[in-house]
Amino acid sequence: QVQLVESGGGLVQPGGSLRLSCAASGSISGWNAMGWYRQAPGKERELVARFISDGSTNYAGSVKGRFTISRDNAWKMLYLQMNSLKPEDTAVYYCHIEDYYRTNFWGQGTQVTVSS
Repeated sequence: QVQLVESGGGLVQPGGSLRLSCAASGSISGWNAMGWYRQAPGKERELVARFISDGSTNYAGSVKGRFTISRDNAWKMLYLQMNSLKPEDTAVYYCHIEDYYRTNFWGQGTQVTVSS
């Protein structure tokens, strides 16, 4: 089992920056993908950025060039650097891991609000 805990959300003005962190604990035998999703009010949860086990990285088109996903070498911490934030980035951001057996693990989410 894996536990994921996000932190770093908050209120920021348009054009500002935030860095989200996700602490992973527990153990898995392997993983297929790990990354960040978000869900805005009245909308479906959507992919923001993720690492794939083949070494590739995916970004949503709406955040490409503004957001950067990174991790520590032990794969125990996952980060999302968000720059040039826009009001439409307002959402609850979730950390996610899909393990080798395609079991999905989610954090509790952290609120990001972009507003002047």
